[in-house]
Amino acid sequence: MVIPQLRCSVPFDFLMMRCFLRRCLIFGQRRKAERSVSCTTFNILAPIYKRLDHEDQSCRESQYKTYWLSRNQRIIDRLLEECSSIICLQEVWLGNDELVDMYEKRLGDSGYITFKLARTNNRGDGLLTAVHRDNFRVLNYKNVHFNDFGDRVAQLLHVESVVPFWPYRNSSEIKQQMLIVNTHLIFPHDYSLCIIRLKQVYNILQCIESYQKNHQLTPMPIILCGDWNGSKRGHVYKFLRSQGFVSSYDTAHHYTDSDADAHKWVSHRNHRGNICGVDFIWLLNPNKHRKPLKTSWNDAVFAIIKGLLQGASLSEENAFASLKADSSDEFITFSGFCQALCRLGLSGGPYGLTSEEIDDLWAQADIDSDGVMDFHEFQKRIWRAKWWDLPEQSNPQSQLCNLQKQDEIIDMNQEEEEEEEEEEEEEELAFGFNVKDAVLFPPEVERGLWPDNYSLSDHAPLTVVFSPVQLPCAQPVF
Repeated sequence: MVIPQLRCSVPFDFLMMRCFLRRCLIFGQRRKAERSVSCTTFNILAPIYKRLDHEDQSCRESQYKTYWLSRNQRIIDRLLEECSSIICLQEVWLGNDELVDMYEKRLGDSGYITFKLARTNNRGDGLLTAVHRDNFRVLNYKNVHFNDFGDRVAQLLHVESVVPFWPYRNSSEIKQQMLIVNTHLIFPHDYSLCIIRLKQVYNILQCIESYQKNHQLTPMPIILCGDWNGSKRGHVYKFLRSQGFVSSYDTAHHYTDSDADAHKWVSHRNHRGNICGVDFIWLLNPNKHRKPLKTSWNDAVFAIIKGLLQGASLSEENAFASLKADSSDEFITFSGFCQALCRLGLSGGPYGLTSEEIDDLWAQADIDSDGVMDFHEFQKRIWRAKWWDLPEQSNPQSQLCNLQKQDEIIDMNQEEEEEEEEEEEEEELAFGFNVKDAVLFPPEVERGLWPDNYSLSDHAPLTVVFSPVQLPCAQPVF
């Protein structure tokens, strides 16, 4: 077995870093021009998972201190050069005290307060979130354990801006707070894990709603960061879109939800050699009207059912017949529906759909509440449903128009804003964000390419710059 020489990859990374930092001058100029918030998410590839020899899969970077120490030092160098307000890391080797101490010390010396959370069942890696003291004070912190097949976890932070974003405006009544989540979803090894991945996101959103309700919080922006292990074409992406979240990178680059824009960028080369975009920073502003969470969840499960039926090469009529099971009538019974879910692998296991979740699905599918699902209801709820399309983004052109309109509204000059403040004096306002810019590193991934000599990780770090804005407040949905 031949171990690759560490020094071979360093010059290339250094050159890419210089190019990246030159690009980041744009970020610096914008930060000087106005108060802004930056956020970085990065799966740093735990040394216990980094393979050094394709022929010997047991040879991992964790066996060679010189290798993992040097690579993680370069990762921290990059993070400190970027100096984001918030840093969300995944696959941090929390089982190694020396590595953890290095991150905590170097980030701490640079003004960050850090929070770490290991995956359950001693998996060895976990999450680390760092918040810069100059930007935010942490009001509360919560660990989220999914307790599922993948031993995945999430972190929830409630933070408040240290310095008001609008000191010259009459904005003392607007709390400049937000919620931040850092997570890493399970990898979709096969289609049977779709429901587990969807449940992980559902649990995160449930946790957020419960936290807001229990603490009687006013509406505020929510930022979800992490490695979502799924692309823009997946159920997780569509589920979050149905809840009003927007992908910050796609928003900054005016990409739409269409298939044509699905592969414009990548952020990961997985262990199978495939490249895809899986790292997201999601933003939900308080002016977004959201459908009830349970409704979005049911719609997403119906979409998974449709995907499984289509995967079996069934036509619309044959799919309906499959759900009917042995019934001779022209409708689907509840018992037939339950049997079909079990055959599709969505129920019956320890992490499948619960009886309560199945009851909720059936209640939504049986539109007229007559106790059965006829062909029209099957079409509307499962086969022809466009559940994740938002009203204002029903097609790519309207989505782009809305992005442009949002920029026009937010970029109004100070005189226009002051005039409108008088007119909106009685309207309840909330603190939110506009996406100003977003950058992936190395630059090649923004063109859908993966450079072979990039060695910091098997993921690309994503950094987004947000600018604060006052928004009319929508009522929260609990």
